[in-house]
Amino acid sequence: MTIEKTVNGTEAILKLSGWMDTEGTPALGQALSELGPEVKHLVLDLGGLEYTSSAGIRQIVAAHKQMNGELTLRNVRVEIQDVLIMTGIAQKLHIEP
Repeated sequence: MTIEKTVNGTEAILKLSGWMDTEGTPALGQALSELGPEVKHLVLDLGGLEYTSSAGIRQIVAAHKQMNGELTLRNVRVEIQDVLIMTGIAQKLHIEP
């Protein structure tokens, strides 16, 4: 998985591409830990994400907790959105088309 990070003031955008599985999730965890305290809103752009495992779902939940709910998922593929809906997590997340 690759991550492209952009920080604009209090908002950070992480564009994910590839597979978010047990090998890819540590990279997201590292990117999240590098966000400074000035970042109050996080956008995960999942347009390039082809697959996520349960480890990826856990990392999304961890990001949601870290940001105190100020997390937006953007460009979520139907397959990934279906997984979020089936797990019940989609109800707690802000998902943009």
